[in-house]
Amino acid sequence: MKKLIEKYKKQFLIYLEDLRGYSDLTIKSYDETLLEASWHVETIQEDSQIVINLMPYRIKIANLNSKTISRKLSTIRTFAQYLNDNEISCVLKADETIKVSKTLPKPISHKHILEAINKADEEEVLIIIMLYTLGLRISELSSLEIDDISDEWVRVLGKGNKHRDIPLLKQTKELLDEYLSKKDGKKFLFEKNGEKLSENSLRYIVTKVFKRVALKVTPHQLRHSYATALLNNSARISDVSELLGHSSMATTQIYTKLGSALKQQNYNKAHPLCMVEK
Repeated sequence: MKKLIEKYKKQFLIYLEDLRGYSDLTIKSYDETLLEASWHVETIQEDSQIVINLMPYRIKIANLNSKTISRKLSTIRTFAQYLNDNEISCVLKADETIKVSKTLPKPISHKHILEAINKADEEEVLIIIMLYTLGLRISELSSLEIDDISDEWVRVLGKGNKHRDIPLLKQTKELLDEYLSKKDGKKFLFEKNGEKLSENSLRYIVTKVFKRVALKVTPHQLRHSYATALLNNSARISDVSELLGHSSMATTQIYTKLGSALKQQNYNKAHPLCMVEK
């Protein structure tokens, strides 16, 4: 495993920075985890496939908290997926997931989104707006076809091959019409050389746009921003759950916790007794 990591780690870390938009701190964490894992996991070559047995490493880190273990294992999974994506067949053994408590998502403020949009070109603006006003997953945006867009609705193919209809804001529709007027003969909304623009390409564009305003932002944070804005402005959780394409309303509940956290912060800033304590 040590030789395998040494051979591909540099390219992998560059991929995390350039295409996934990971922060320097996160990339450092990936680097350290891979180095640590390289001394403990077992690697076996079976025919043309690399089999990585995680059990020795899991035993090594078993005394850590569940969140740390989950993060370390996720790093190795991402590395293995990177190898597979680059035609290096790789499978993991002893790869059972670790249960961890859910953390609150990190939405981006409306103000910062507007700042980024003001420094973006036409296509970049549309990508940001589609994610922010429709709450799309990056995979859903990549696969979105022009025929699925009407005057008032967008039909999205989500997880489990389930369709859902999302209202289309008038301003978003105007941006779409302007963009499509210059892009005739396309199947997908965002294409390159006749093929749909990949998730990684879209992710890179989002990262690049927000980097201009000194922010590290992922497409999924724009989805969080969409959900949080709706719930903070009294949208019903059942409606938001349906718009997000969640299979269970329990998944959407995390955004209500975020709303409560923001309310608590605002209360602490506004109540006179809290202000006196400061």
